[in-house]
Amino acid sequence: MMKNIKNAFKWIIGLLMQNNIPFQISGGFAAKLYGANRPLFDIDIDIKGKDFDKLLPFVEDYILSGPKRYLDDSFDLQLLTLEYQGQRIDLSVSENSKIYNAKTKQWQECETNFNSFKEFEVYGLKVPVITWQELVEYKKIIRRPTDLEDIAAITKKFS
Repeated sequence: MMKNIKNAFKWIIGLLMQNNIPFQISGGFAAKLYGANRPLFDIDIDIKGKDFDKLLPFVEDYILSGPKRYLDDSFDLQLLTLEYQGQRIDLSVSENSKIYNAKTKQWQECETNFNSFKEFEVYGLKVPVITWQELVEYKKIIRRPTDLEDIAAITKKFS
């Protein structure tokens, strides 16, 4: 699934930037930027709900699902899933998102803080990425096997 990650990343980030849509890189892609080395499944990007309508005309030919409410064992959020040149891209809405706390066994609010980020240059583009501290905290709550792997790699690098 990683064959065209560079092309897919540059494509979606280009669309977001051209349309003045605030965003933040999160999930496994952010973890890789902070030192995780596990295989990457998709590109996770958080945006604001009001911006889906601005983006939809440009991505409609690449939609796998959504935008719609997505619910699984870890997430309850608004999600748009795209596929570009074989690479999956998940765009999730920051507002009204919940994650399942594996310790407390309860759902909790999880909203993206667009004012808190670290800027990275990725494939020649400067992009906002969730801070490593916020990423680790988020992954500690969900605690899936990939999250624990990411936590170990990231904390090893920064401790």
